[in-house]
Amino acid sequence: MACSSSSSSIVVVRYQYQRCCLIHKLIRHSLLASSTLTIRPRFGSISASLSTTTTTSSSSFSWDDVVRVSHPDYSPYDDPSDLTPFFHQINLCNRASEKQSEFLPFVIDDHIVGFLHNSFARNLRPYEDVFIFPQDDSYGGSFGICAKLHPNLKTPHDRTAAVNDVITQLAQQGLIPGLRRELLSVTSSFGGPVFFSLERTAAPYFGIKVYGIHMNGYVERNGQKFLWVGKRSQEKQTYPGMLDHLVAGGLPHGIPCGENVVKECEEEAGIPRALSTRAVPVGAVSYIDINGHSYKRDVLFCYDLHLPEEFVPENQDGEVEGFKLIPVTCVANIIRRSQFYKSNCSLVIIDFLFRHGYIKPEYNRYLDLLQSLRRGDCS
Repeated sequence: MACSSSSSSIVVVRYQYQRCCLIHKLIRHSLLASSTLTIRPRFGSISASLSTTTTTSSSSFSWDDVVRVSHPDYSPYDDPSDLTPFFHQINLCNRASEKQSEFLPFVIDDHIVGFLHNSFARNLRPYEDVFIFPQDDSYGGSFGICAKLHPNLKTPHDRTAAVNDVITQLAQQGLIPGLRRELLSVTSSFGGPVFFSLERTAAPYFGIKVYGIHMNGYVERNGQKFLWVGKRSQEKQTYPGMLDHLVAGGLPHGIPCGENVVKECEEEAGIPRALSTRAVPVGAVSYIDINGHSYKRDVLFCYDLHLPEEFVPENQDGEVEGFKLIPVTCVANIIRRSQFYKSNCSLVIIDFLFRHGYIKPEYNRYLDLLQSLRRGDCS
């Protein structure tokens, strides 16, 4: 009887091992990204549900799911030196580059400031006093034309008023999602001349460069580093319920990066200025993501803030459901094993893992991964 029980146990363990290996092989080859699959590996008492669907719809996972996925025993055959899962996360932020030919250059004062999908541009043609589409192939593109603003719109103020009036009308027609009443600077490069300001929701439809700040808030305890992880409110317009940085946000028109960090620290995590001004700028990541008429060209300025052990964040603006302090190695597991995080957060966290020595030069394709964090135009 005892022998039979032992044999059964061996068979079960062997089945679990083979099943786990198959699942991770599929993940490494990105075969799960286009479908929804619930995986319930069971090793002892550990059980969790993990969906691999990429979506901006409401996410139903809980903090318990996050903790389980982060645990080393959740996937004991996961090799931290295998960087393939990190490449997969980066690819999710850099989709459809082959479709760049479907977009027209958007040109102001001889500078390319954005890109408009040829189909979306048709929605702008009726507004002839705002947008013009001259035959001009000197800026590249596949259509021999570019998009420009009407020459009568000479000042940033006039351009801002005229363009955002059109955007309001497009939003009323359902061609652009709900407006956020937040303006972003339209420029050809960071720190360059601001040609006008654009409603944030419309930014990907005009393919302008969007700049933001993402801050890693970390704690050191007994020689181990922990990251504060936020979970977005279910009421957020984008990526509701997904994991996020302790502090992150777009860079609004007219606000310097450092001051924006301080502002977002107070609003999102209740971090007082006395602490937030200690945040250290550590670089930037970038990506280009095309999805239908949307062309995202984002640059994220990265900051690290070493927080005292006793500090506990408290959201002030209602946009965060809660926070949890998680060991950095476990945060890396979450990135590797799930799509719980808002996609661009993965790039910033992978950058953190590089800078703090969690990803080592001995790992295969180390430099390839490092370079892939800046696939977009960092200018």
